[in-house]
Amino acid sequence: MTEPVYTISTRAIDLMAKIAEKVGELKGSGEYSRNLRLRKINRLRSIQSSLAIENNTLTLGQVTDIIEGKRVLGLPHEIQEVKNAYQAYEHLLEYDPYKVKDFLKAHQFMTTQLVKDAGHFRSQGVGVFEGSKLIHAGASYQFVPQLITDLLAWAKKTDIHPIIKSSIVHFEIEFIHPFMDGNGRIGRLWQTLILSKWNELFAWLPVETVVYENQQGYYDALATSQKAGDSESFIEFMLNAILQALEELPIRKITDIFTDINTDKLSKAELEFLEQIAGYIDKNGEITNYRARLLTNKSDASVKKYFAKFVEIGILKVEGKNKGRKYLITP
Repeated sequence: MTEPVYTISTRAIDLMAKIAEKVGELKGSGEYSRNLRLRKINRLRSIQSSLAIENNTLTLGQVTDIIEGKRVLGLPHEIQEVKNAYQAYEHLLEYDPYKVKDFLKAHQFMTTQLVKDAGHFRSQGVGVFEGSKLIHAGASYQFVPQLITDLLAWAKKTDIHPIIKSSIVHFEIEFIHPFMDGNGRIGRLWQTLILSKWNELFAWLPVETVVYENQQGYYDALATSQKAGDSESFIEFMLNAILQALEELPIRKITDIFTDINTDKLSKAELEFLEQIAGYIDKNGEITNYRARLLTNKSDASVKKYFAKFVEIGILKVEGKNKGRKYLITP
């Protein structure tokens, strides 16, 4: 049986310890498990970001509208990608991460009506290109079924911690490239699945948003590990992304804000925007317009409008001007 090649660095061990500590803190607070609205928002953020990595141009607001059944102006295939991804993630907790049939089922959900071989391994060669330059050639298609079978069998029997194991599996899926299309989306979904079997919190953690914000780093880590034939660099990147996503989850400060204000003063859209940026403010103590646009995928005008409202009713205070403007939690 073919097994992955990987190195677990001291940095990876340190990151894993910090992740485990943060998960314990979140579990102990109980805040996140009770906040169904935030879980839904983070699920949509995961979907929008994972698709955006693959050049889908729909915003978080448009993704939300599609899932809520509203009419959205957009490219038909991008709208279908959203519907498909939502179905794939909605069935997340039903999959067995170590069964090939579930792996193929997830791909079928993810790519139905988009590719003719949805739910099937590819039957021809495939490569990843940057312009006309071949960056990575997937495994020979004849070997793909056995390679995936071996990978999932290894993942089931190994005693490596799920935090690291999930990153290795993610990398190997990208390296094997088992499908003609949807490899990145499935790789990220399968890492989330393995993590969620360890702790259900990860079923709602928008790690994909952090990856999207650091997209070049994601590609660089993939390329470095592919060149080295060892997933060490990719493991470190993904563990850092997981830790960042955990640190940006709101725990206490945002709860304090909601108990101190009359939320009737805020519209649904304003509440969702506040929840999306809360974790970042909790971690950093402040936020800029630019960072808020990255986190929420809102326009500059919308972000300024929301911040103006929060300042007006006393949720946030503003410091600085122009590019130096930043927003902080009101004491």
